[in-house]
Amino acid sequence: MADDIACALISGGLDSAVMVGLMLDQGTTVQPIYVRTGMAWESVEYQWLERYLDAIASPRLRPVRSLAFPLDDVYGSHWSVGGEGSPDYDAPDEAVYLPGRNIILVAKTSVFCALNGIHRIALGVLSGNPFPDATDSFFGLLAGSLSQGMAHPIAIERPLGGMKKEGVVRAGAHLPLGLTFSCISPKDGLHCGACNKCAERQHGFDAAGLSDPTQYARPREDAKKPML
Repeated sequence: MADDIACALISGGLDSAVMVGLMLDQGTTVQPIYVRTGMAWESVEYQWLERYLDAIASPRLRPVRSLAFPLDDVYGSHWSVGGEGSPDYDAPDEAVYLPGRNIILVAKTSVFCALNGIHRIALGVLSGNPFPDATDSFFGLLAGSLSQGMAHPIAIERPLGGMKKEGVVRAGAHLPLGLTFSCISPKDGLHCGACNKCAERQHGFDAAGLSDPTQYARPREDAKKPML
């Protein structure tokens, strides 16, 4: 039945990848959705996502669907599109804010859901997310608006909503976390090791007390040194 299926927004990063793995563990049939918005890291990110999904293959895991919603026409010269000036290792989380990102991801996915008889959308949003499009009130209002506008009931779920990064790492320790990808400035197909997202990833493994299986283009001890 379609009610037993959930669309899972997945980038291939730690949070969404672990979310999908846990949903499968719990017996949910998962339709992974990847939304291409024109970000500079997407081609590398998607390659890693395919590897990860292959590694967790399950009869309940449907083939990933890639949807397009380009933002370059409104983002213009934003660092996320051109890749120049991306937030570095010590940048605050607020620096990686992508305006309207969750609105775009969920809106496009809701159309897919309505056309395919699916009523659940899952996102890997964590506890303490500082952005305005990641609050309880936002998701409640968005789910209501989309359900009304599509004439199709849609629930927005956040299975990891009570966790912080270290909790996600621990919960997904049985999954192939070395195949997840969280970098906004990839180098030669690898995590750069020097951006805000690489720092967040490293701190998550450290706080969880687990070894980081990630291959970085630059060793962790060099992360704060200027790029040449």
